Amino acid sequence: MKIYSLWLAFLPVFFQSQCESLEQKHHDDKAIVAVLDEIHRDCPKITRKYALPGHTVNKRHLWVIEFTDNPGKHEPGEPEFKYVGNMHGNEVVGREMLLALGVYLCQQYKAGNASIVKLIENTRIHIMPSMNPDGWELATNYFNKYHKHSWTVGRANAHDVDLNRNFPDLDHIVYTEHSRNNHLKELHSKSKKHLEPETVMMIEWIIDNPFVLSSNLHGGDLVANYPYDSSISGKLQEYSKSPDDATFRHLAEAYAMAHGSMAREHKPCDMDNGDSFAKQGGITNGAKWYSVSGGMQDFNYLRTNCFEITLELGCDKYPPAEELSFYWKENKNALIHFMWQTHTGIRGFITDNMSNQGIANATIQIQNVTDGRVIDHDVTSAHAGDYWRLLIRGVYKVTVRADGYVPQAKCVVVINPVHTLAKRVDFSLSAAGEENPAVQAGDDSCEKMSVAIKVTDKGKDKGKIKEKAKDTYKVKDQNKAKGKDTAKINTEDLHKYMWAAGQQGSNWGQSEGEGAFIENLVEDTPNRAKDDEYYWENVDDLEKLLYELEQDRDF
Repeated sequence: MKIYSLWLAFLPVFFQSQCESLEQKHHDDKAIVAVLDEIHRDCPKITRKYALPGHTVNKRHLWVIEFTDNPGKHEPGEPEFKYVGNMHGNEVVGREMLLALGVYLCQQYKAGNASIVKLIENTRIHIMPSMNPDGWELATNYFNKYHKHSWTVGRANAHDVDLNRNFPDLDHIVYTEHSRNNHLKELHSKSKKHLEPETVMMIEWIIDNPFVLSSNLHGGDLVANYPYDSSISGKLQEYSKSPDDATFRHLAEAYAMAHGSMAREHKPCDMDNGDSFAKQGGITNGAKWYSVSGGMQDFNYLRTNCFEITLELGCDKYPPAEELSFYWKENKNALIHFMWQTHTGIRGFITDNMSNQGIANATIQIQNVTDGRVIDHDVTSAHAGDYWRLLIRGVYKVTVRADGYVPQAKCVVVINPVHTLAKRVDFSLSAAGEENPAVQAGDDSCEKMSVAIKVTDKGKDKGKIKEKAKDTYKVKDQNKAKGKDTAKINTEDLHKYMWAAGQQGSNWGQSEGEGAFIENLVEDTPNRAKDDEYYWENVDDLEKLLYELEQDRDF
């Protein structure tokens, strides 16, 4: 939490009088269109307003505003992100926050805000303020008639169907048929559920675009919710891990920590299950909270490459208009920071080594080198051979496979400096039957990467060893004359150096100066003393050691 607090301290304070050009009110469908039109008029070169093909039950459009430096098409190599608000029509905070976000992105881009400019020029961002405009009208009409809000009226669409229970239940297919945890295209058709028009429109949108990261915005509590949403055993409450549980926890924490109060102590919402999410850092596994079948969040993950979480933005589903400025202040930095998570992990292109043409639908498999386990959720490359794979900090073996090609593997250290582009890792595949020495080289590099902290006495307490390692550790200075004492380097100073290098967008030692600095820290003595507890054989090992130590450090 302290790491997040550190970077938050450097975030500029943008909130003046809400969003100056956005009227503080609840916007109906026509007003939403007017705001999106105004955004496009103000920022025509970086925006596009469009509607999904089709209509809601009551013949309304689902409108989207797109932000990117080349609107209207997917740029090879550029990841795509989406925000979806107002899935439940009576949960309106997300609807208003996304309108405010659109105005803010336009204003800050024009003002030259470096972080916003970089985000927009390297990401294709899609913002849908309302997925359920029919439900919003039902909820609003109820209030106008009875002068009070209902907990349920307007939640569903005009057919009285809860849209967050209406997606194909791919969780059930995975759980009962022991299927793989990704791209359930052929199993999608097994769902016998009647799909509402809003659901059909969303499914087509989700499938047709190479989304990498997404969130849908709700109300009624204050928490960031991550997959799986549906319990494995069928219990009402049960922690149900996805293969990417650690990454999803990171994504949820990214929003919660940047939010004004989500991860801090606050009065719990008046919910029947008595959860106090602040004690959990403002996050929860979906099924652990309560099991949901047919949700949009899990559909994104199991049907496509897209990682989605659900954000509950407050206890009051339909707060008074005069409170919207408070919600904007609470959510603004978190909304921006979460979009930057699209650029965590790795990215790159997968190409034919002879033609240099991109290879579509190649499979990217990830193995966590630390524990040796394969993450049972592959992603696939887009039409141009471009791919993105969200990962937390760590060391991974990345294996790429494509029909008609020899597989290729590489070992990758993922650091994820704040608000920088993901580490680029390209693959050039040889046709089946051709020699491909890079495959063997990649495999060897992973096998040679030894455990960062070696413990000669298995009975020793690893926690104490880490504490000792944090204070100081020995490295051999290769520039010193042979036989002289090894240099003592303060761990904290080294962390600060490496962190600063990461903030500058370096690839950790690939530039000449940083490479020399790191190489001077490499222990290459084959015959180590028997009592030597900490060592690394190469730069990758050193980076992994830093990763292990930083989990318990503030820097």
